[in-house]
Amino acid sequence: MNIMTLYVHRNSPVHNVDPLTKLLFVFISIASTYIISDHLAVLGILLFTFIILMIGKVIKYILPIIGVSFLLIASIIIVQGFFHPDRMTVLFDIGPITIYKEGFAIAFLITLRVVNMVAAFGVLILTTKPDDLVEALLQKGMSPKFGYVLLSVLQIIPQMVALTGKITDAQRARGMETEGGLWMRFKSFLPLLGPVVLNSLTETRERSIALEIRGFSAKVRRTFLYERASYRYGVPMRIALIAFFLAVIVWRVSS
Repeated sequence: MNIMTLYVHRNSPVHNVDPLTKLLFVFISIASTYIISDHLAVLGILLFTFIILMIGKVIKYILPIIGVSFLLIASIIIVQGFFHPDRMTVLFDIGPITIYKEGFAIAFLITLRVVNMVAAFGVLILTTKPDDLVEALLQKGMSPKFGYVLLSVLQIIPQMVALTGKITDAQRARGMETEGGLWMRFKSFLPLLGPVVLNSLTETRERSIALEIRGFSAKVRRTFLYERASYRYGVPMRIALIAFFLAVIVWRVSS
């Protein structure tokens, strides 16, 4: 995996799909789970998203991210299960806390939606190079400034992780203790904040200077270095995704 991006290089059919089709899939996958309130239907969309991650050979990279989100999910289950206004049927007890069936059903639906959201974005981020995504959007007429912001957002987490690793190694080489118990790790974390923030600001300034030198703010019509071949199945896949989304809306309206 490239340290500057979450993209995972694999030879898979999902990697070959054009970025705009995958971006459309992310939108429809997430929007559909919020339009539908049926648990089985939302679970089916989630399973389909996981199947795509398996085909793309990147499912193991999304599992830690889902694991981090389970702290939020656990709080949703407790709050909805215990405080839901329509609570009537007792489902089970956790010590002094009573979880009600009505609240748990809502919490389970929200959990499925959150996990699907993370997994859908994983399909896009883990199988698409950020440069390819931004370039495809720019070729469709998106503002270069917005493209730069989007690219920065996609790269900020890997960049911060890489920068933190470098500074940690430098501090460790100078004799600072960075390993041990929870308190030791907390004390070693505080001295890292200053260098990480200052280096991030310096890199941002250097990047802005480099962009201006390369004519980022020029008002002329832009050309692209590489003309990418269009994905042969892109149009049928987009039509299928849009048809599915329309079917979801019709189902919701008629139900």
